[in-house]
Amino acid sequence: MPVKSKIAVLISGTGTNMTALLYASRLPNAAFEIVLAASNNHDAAGLMTAKSEGIATFAHSHKGMDRAEHDKIMEKAVFDADAEYIVLAGYMRILSAQFVERWNGKMLNIHPSLLPKYRGLDTHKRALDAGDKVAGATVHIVSNELDAGEILGQLEVAIQPDDTPKTLSDRIRIAEHQLFPHVVNAYVSRGYSADWLFDRVRTLAVALPEVEERESHGSPGWRTGGKSGKYFAYFNNQHHGEPHIALLAKTSGQDEMTALIERDPGAFFRPAYYGASGWVGLILNRPDVDWDQVDHWLRRSWQAVAPKRLTRLIDAAEEF
Repeated sequence: MPVKSKIAVLISGTGTNMTALLYASRLPNAAFEIVLAASNNHDAAGLMTAKSEGIATFAHSHKGMDRAEHDKIMEKAVFDADAEYIVLAGYMRILSAQFVERWNGKMLNIHPSLLPKYRGLDTHKRALDAGDKVAGATVHIVSNELDAGEILGQLEVAIQPDDTPKTLSDRIRIAEHQLFPHVVNAYVSRGYSADWLFDRVRTLAVALPEVEERESHGSPGWRTGGKSGKYFAYFNNQHHGEPHIALLAKTSGQDEMTALIERDPGAFFRPAYYGASGWVGLILNRPDVDWDQVDHWLRRSWQAVAPKRLTRLIDAAEEF
């Protein structure tokens, strides 16, 4: 089981979604733990819940403060708690652009509508006024455009004929408590999912010129096109008893492969069978993979076997 991801939850009020996340984090196979509950409201009821459950808390009022300065204070508490992700659970603050950019891809929010419908406030009333048959909740990545980040998950709730904004809100909140932990768990553990890692490697590999995907010896692989095409990368999903999910790429030979492994054994390894030919394994199922590094090795490996007509300009540029 991978080490659990550390999450800071920001709240402004009762913190019921934080509480749902907290209890879900203690279930078997949970991929995250809450290390901090923080609020812009010293009287937020959710802080008392967190304290009673042994979770560290922090509060600092935003009143009379510049937005970015308040964000920095909240962010310092997040850093002090060693959190890797921020989850907004009823945090009633518009965040500064700088804060959002610093946590790009690492900050999630839950919104009480089926986005892209009804961004902002009064979502339940707006759904009822529009005569919608269903409403619901959405978990999304936080972006600088309000409630417009990448959608990670949604859950529909049927609208009943006699619903009011209050009754609809009450049912949607129950749906939120199911959806939020499920999506957060899936998101923070995606770096250990073979399917997610494969899709990401595939996207980078097929973006290279004249590449075709073809299985080889039970592993997905990528090669240059045509009858004389050569393999430049393989996706290794814990093959031959190895614990790694990895990209296999070509090095210049045994000396370079050995040097890479000695310098950074947490990132590189000698793959069974392939290692004898100078291929190196770049471990993907580990925290904080550098995807620029993955892209570098795919491109370098492709360049080593691609036809000269494709690499001529690249080779010329590298001489300067």
